[in-house]
Amino acid sequence: MISTATTITFFAYLILLLVIGTLAYKNTTTSSDYILGGRKMGPAVTALSVGASDMSGWLLLGLPGAVYLSGLSEAWIGIGLVLGAWVNWHLVAKRLRVYTEYTRDSLTLPDFLERRFEDTGVLRLVAASTILLFFTFYTSSGMVGGAILFEQVFGLDYTTALLIGSAIIVSYTFVGGFFAVSWTDFFQGILMLLALLVVPMVVFSSDRYDLAMVEPAMLELLPESLSLIAILSLLAWGLGYFGQPHILSRFMAIGDVNHLPVSRRIAMGWMLLSLVGALATGLAGALYFAGTPLDNAETVFIELSKVLFNPWVAGFLIAAILSAIMSTIDSQLLVCSSVVTEDFYRKWLRPDASERERVMVGRLTVLAVAVLATVIALDPQSTVLALVSYAWAGFGAAFGPVILLSLYWRGYSRFGAIATILVGAITVVVWKPLEGGLFDLYEILPGFVFATLAGVVISKLLPPSSEVQTLHRRFEQQL
Repeated sequence: MISTATTITFFAYLILLLVIGTLAYKNTTTSSDYILGGRKMGPAVTALSVGASDMSGWLLLGLPGAVYLSGLSEAWIGIGLVLGAWVNWHLVAKRLRVYTEYTRDSLTLPDFLERRFEDTGVLRLVAASTILLFFTFYTSSGMVGGAILFEQVFGLDYTTALLIGSAIIVSYTFVGGFFAVSWTDFFQGILMLLALLVVPMVVFSSDRYDLAMVEPAMLELLPESLSLIAILSLLAWGLGYFGQPHILSRFMAIGDVNHLPVSRRIAMGWMLLSLVGALATGLAGALYFAGTPLDNAETVFIELSKVLFNPWVAGFLIAAILSAIMSTIDSQLLVCSSVVTEDFYRKWLRPDASERERVMVGRLTVLAVAVLATVIALDPQSTVLALVSYAWAGFGAAFGPVILLSLYWRGYSRFGAIATILVGAITVVVWKPLEGGLFDLYEILPGFVFATLAGVVISKLLPPSSEVQTLHRRFEQQL
């Protein structure tokens, strides 16, 4: 249990999130506002929203815990993510922003793909169904993580913790939409960065602890136990960025494409500093708790916050953990909302639905998906949550090649796009349970390769129409 002071500061932060959601409500009048913030996001908000919605609780719980146990060899996943994010900003951000607006202001990825290929609806249906399926389970996992944190920190029973955490996240997403999610992600990103820098700094600035005291094996980036397949698997995480809908939507929402270079520099600076802070936190924990090992390595950040700082400061630091978890869940809920509103409701049920009606459907979808995810999360040991371990790979393999080929290849066809999504998703699902030799490779890599090959081969066999190729050529002239 933690002190009253820590509890007060923690819940004061949560109240701030609800205030942001209420203020954002006044700027949310159209479906474009609710889904993409009216494409009016500034460079700083875009940058930190990308980072915060990307990293989730992994940055403050998973990575420090892994370093606490195994040392800097865990840094390879961070290297892969930095490389992937940097390439994503350079290859995808500007083209996706311009192309989605050029294709009659496409608000979602399935919407964009349908208009890019002048499809009759099959491609949109395949893409939307894949997104909705993966994100429902992904959201459920995040809610479990938040509930466990509430449970451990505040001594609540699991169900109560789950309901409180879910209610807070749903509230500001339901009311404010993209504005609320992006602005809360902005503040959450700042809080996450400060927390990851302050905690290890306090440990290593003490006369009692020095980096030289860390066991040499912990500082090895390439220990003998780390195989080539393991290194490739960790680096392959970077491929996931090309296909994450909640990250790509930030590129689509920035107000001015000329602001993207500034946004990229802010985002990459935030990411580098945050990853260094997470690695340093793990090493700091290994030093501080050397005599009394932690039962759960992933609580190293929490435990350091509780023992190093007064209760008021600890409250904000612990809030940073929930910020990381919530900043991903709210983005996932919003993507699910946009998919249901634009790719199912407006496409198949009510093509002439008014702006107010579509915004309301979007809000109700947030509520419905959150309820479903919460029901799934009621059992923290549910085998459904096993899907989350390859959700990143599923999105990266299914949508990464589609996005890259759509943005760069005039000869890419709608049949190729459908094949890419299906082959990428199926490969990840089939590859995941296999073990031994090459099958120890992270499933995103074979999924990405096979999906790309499928898209190229099918597009060669069934090429796009001249109209589709002309559309792409005109888009390139807009750049």
